[in-house]
Amino acid sequence: MSTDHVNMPSASFPAPEMGEPYLLTPGPLTTAAEVKHAMLRDWGSWDADFREMTAKICARLLRIANDAKDEFDCVPMQGSGTFSAEAMLGSFLPKDSKTLVLVNGAYGKRIVDTLQYLGRAHVVIDKGDYMPPRGDEVDATLKSDPAISHVVLVHCETSSGILNPVQEISEIVAKAGRKLLIDSMSAFGALPLDVNKTQFEAMVSSANKCIEGVPGFGFIIARKSALEAAKGNSHSLSLDVYQQWANFKKTGQWRFTPPTHVVAAFLEALRLHEAEGGAPGRLARYCRNRDVMVGGMRELGFETLLKDRWLSPIIVTFFNPAHPNFSFERFYELMKSRGFIIYPGKLTIVDSFRVGCIGRMDEQVMRRVVTAARESLDDMKVDDARPPEAALKERARLAA
Repeated sequence: MSTDHVNMPSASFPAPEMGEPYLLTPGPLTTAAEVKHAMLRDWGSWDADFREMTAKICARLLRIANDAKDEFDCVPMQGSGTFSAEAMLGSFLPKDSKTLVLVNGAYGKRIVDTLQYLGRAHVVIDKGDYMPPRGDEVDATLKSDPAISHVVLVHCETSSGILNPVQEISEIVAKAGRKLLIDSMSAFGALPLDVNKTQFEAMVSSANKCIEGVPGFGFIIARKSALEAAKGNSHSLSLDVYQQWANFKKTGQWRFTPPTHVVAAFLEALRLHEAEGGAPGRLARYCRNRDVMVGGMRELGFETLLKDRWLSPIIVTFFNPAHPNFSFERFYELMKSRGFIIYPGKLTIVDSFRVGCIGRMDEQVMRRVVTAARESLDDMKVDDARPPEAALKERARLAA
C-alpha cells in the first residue's frame, strides 16, 4: 500500500448537501455542490453552446490522456459505462477477430458475457478474485495461439478492488503485434493512462467515476486509425462508435438525444479535476483516503481481501467478520444511519463488502468512516472483526 501521499495536506470538502450520505462506492459517487448546481439549467442539444461544451469535454479528456501528438480522438456515448464498454467491444473487434480476455472479477466476466452476445471468438485467462494477470502468461497464450488479434483488460477490477498491471500487459501485447483494449471505467482520471507510454487501440471510461461527474454517459478514447478501421464492425445502430465519431466530426453533435444536464455537470467536474492538479492530484487524494481508511479498519480487526501490493486507491474489499453477531445487512444499515453508504461484496467464494475511496471526500471523511464502523460493530455487539480462518486459507491457497 503506497504511502507516498500520506503526508500531503488534505483538501477540505464540505459534507454533501441536504444531509445526503457519502457514497462509498465505485460510482455513482459523492459529487461536489458545483457539479450538482451545473444541472439546474436546460440546454438545447442542437445549440451551438452545447456543441461547444461537448467539444471542450473531448479536448480536456484527451489532455488527461496526454495526447500531445493528436493521434487519438474522444467519442462520448450515451448510457451507462457498460453501454460504452459494449460499444467499444462491438466497434473495435472485427467480426472475424479472436480476443484474449483477462479476467479477475465480475467486470472481466462481463466482457466475456458481452463477447458471447456479440458472437466474437474469444479465449480467457481467469485469475479468480485474488490475483492479477501477468505478462509472462499473456505472452505464452499469445505465442500459443496466433489467431488471437486482440487483448482486453480491466484497469481496476472493482469487484475485488485489484489494480491490474496495465503497463506490463501493454508492453507484452505490443511486442506480440496484437491490439489492446482497456476497460478503464473506474480508473481513468486518477490512475495513470498516458497514450505515449501505454500502447492501446482504445480505452473506455465513464462520467461518474474518477472525474466525479454524474451518471449518464461514457466515453471512448481511441486511435484515429482504429476509429477509421471500425467502420462497419458494429452490431448496433446506437452503439456504433465509428458512426458516433463520424457524426461528431461532421456536425459537432451527438447522433441521438444527449444527456444534456449530465454533460454540463461533467464539464464542471473537469474544471474541479484540473483545479485539483489533474490526475496526479486526484490520485494523491484517493491514495490518502485508502491509506487512512484501510489502516483504521485493520486496527478494528478487519482484513482486506488483497495484499497491499494490489490494493487500488479506488475501492477496497474487506472480508466479513466471522463473529456470529455480524450481519452485513445490519452493518450496512448502521453505516447508512451514520451517513455512509458502503457496497456489498461481489466475490463468489467468500462473504465480503467494499468501501470506496473515490468521490468528493478526503482523509478526514475516511477517519469518520472508521469511527462509524467501530460504532456499528459496537451496536451489533461484535467485539472481533477478524474474518473466518477458512477465508484466509482460501486466499493464501489461490494466491500461491
